[in-house]
Amino acid sequence: MAEGIKSTGIVRQLDTLGRIVLPIEMRRTLDLKEKDGIEISVDGERIILQKYVPNCVLCGSTVNTQEFRGKLLCEECIRAISELR
Repeated sequence: MAEGIKSTGIVRQLDTLGRIVLPIEMRRTLDLKEKDGIEISVDGERIILQKYVPNCVLCGSTVNTQEFRGKLLCEECIRAISELR
C-alpha cells in the first residue's frame, strides 16, 4: 500500500452499469453530499476518487473563482488579464 493510503477493508461490488456506492461513513468523513462532484483519476492500476474542487483554468487556484464564458477564473488572473490592456 502506498504511503499515506489507509485500507478501510471495505469492498463494494460494481452493479450492471459499473456503479459503486460509497459507504455513508466515508461520505460523512469527506463531507460529500448528494450531487457533489467526484473527480476520477488513475495512478497505474489504482482508481483515485476525490471530491471535485473547481479551480482556475489558468493558474489552478481554488480561491475566489468565478465562471466567465463557461470557464473558471480566479480574481488574481482576472485582474492580471485586465491589466494587459
